[in-house]
Amino acid sequence: MDLSEFQALHASVLWAAFAVSAAFGAIAHRTHFCTMGAISDVVNMGDWTRLRMWALAIGVAMVGFHAMAGLGWIDPTQTIYYSGRVIWLSALLGGALFGFGMVLGSGCGSKTLVRIGAGSLKSVVVFVVMGFAAFATLRGITAVLRDATVDRVAFQMEPGSPLSAWVAAQLGWGAPGAALVGVGVGLLLVLWALADAEMRRSANAWLGGAGIGATVLAMWWVSGHLGFVPEHPETLEAVYLGTHSARMEALTFTAPMAYTLDWLIYFSDSNKVLTLGVVSVLGVVVGAAAHALATRTFRWEGFAGTRDTALHLLGAVCMGVGGVTAMGCTIGQGLSGISTLSLTSVLALVGIGGGALAGLRFQLWLLEREV
Repeated sequence: MDLSEFQALHASVLWAAFAVSAAFGAIAHRTHFCTMGAISDVVNMGDWTRLRMWALAIGVAMVGFHAMAGLGWIDPTQTIYYSGRVIWLSALLGGALFGFGMVLGSGCGSKTLVRIGAGSLKSVVVFVVMGFAAFATLRGITAVLRDATVDRVAFQMEPGSPLSAWVAAQLGWGAPGAALVGVGVGLLLVLWALADAEMRRSANAWLGGAGIGATVLAMWWVSGHLGFVPEHPETLEAVYLGTHSARMEALTFTAPMAYTLDWLIYFSDSNKVLTLGVVSVLGVVVGAAAHALATRTFRWEGFAGTRDTALHLLGAVCMGVGGVTAMGCTIGQGLSGISTLSLTSVLALVGIGGGALAGLRFQLWLLEREV
C-alpha cells in the first residue's frame, strides 16, 4: 500500500464511522433508546421493555464481536478492554458517579447528543460542561486526583480482563474457546430479551435493540478490520486508522466529547486531526437531527429554571469525571466494553446502575420536599 492509498483508506474509515454513528443517532431518536430511561422505567413503572431492548443490543454486539474474533476478522486483544490490569475501584466509583450524573443531566452522553440533534439547547450546555470535565479528568486537575487515588487500586487478571478469555484459559480451550463463550453468553442475553411477549411484539424495541447492537458491531468492524493496516507505508508498523488510542475502538462518548471540544477550539492547528471518536460525536448529532426533522419532532428546548440549570450542570460534571474514571459511559462500557465481556466493563456497568438508582432516589427526595 502506497501513501495515497493509505490516506484514501483513512478517509474512508472516518466516513464509515460517521455513517455508523449517524445511524446510531437516528435509531436512538426513533426508539428512545436510553439506559437511564430503561432503569427509570423499571423503578417507576415496573416496565422492563427498554431494559430488554438494551439487553438485546448488548447480546447482538457480543455475539457479533466474538464471532468476528473467532473468524479472525478482528484481534480482540487489541482493545483497551483487554488489559489484564482490572481497575475495579475506578470502574465502580467512576461508574456510580456517571450513573448519578446521567439522571440529573436528563440522560447519558449519547442521549445528550441525540437531544442536541432534536433541538435541546440545555443539552448543548451539558455537552460543553461534560466535555470540559472529561478533559480535566483526562489531563487536568481531576486527572491528577484520579491517578493518585482510585486508579492505583487494581489487580492483575490473566490472560486478560475479558471473562470469555479467562474461562477459556481455565478450560484449556484457547482463543477459539473464548469466542464460543462470548457467543454463548450473547445468545443467552438475546433469549432473555426476547422472552417477553410485549418485547417481541414491539417493532420499536426490535429496532432499538438489534439496531443499536448492530451499530456497535459495525464500528468494531470499521475500526478493527477495515481500518487495520498491517504495515504503515512510512513507519512500517501495524496501525489502526483514525483511533485515538492506537488500538481498535468502538462507540463511546465521554472522552470523545472532550476530544471534539479540543478539535473545535484548535481547529487551525494541523496537529489536531479528526478521529473516530470525534466523527462519532458529530455523526450522532447529525443522525438524530435528520430523523427529528424528517418526522417533524424537532423542538427547541431550554432550561425550566435555576434549579433545572444547576442540576444539569452538576450532572454534566459528574458524567465527565465519572465517565473518564470508569473508562467509558453507558455506551463505551455498557455496550462496546461489555460486548468484549471485559470484567472492568461489567464492574463499571454495576456502578452505573447503582449510581442511576441513587440519582432517581435523589430526584424523588427533591420532589417530596416541594410537596
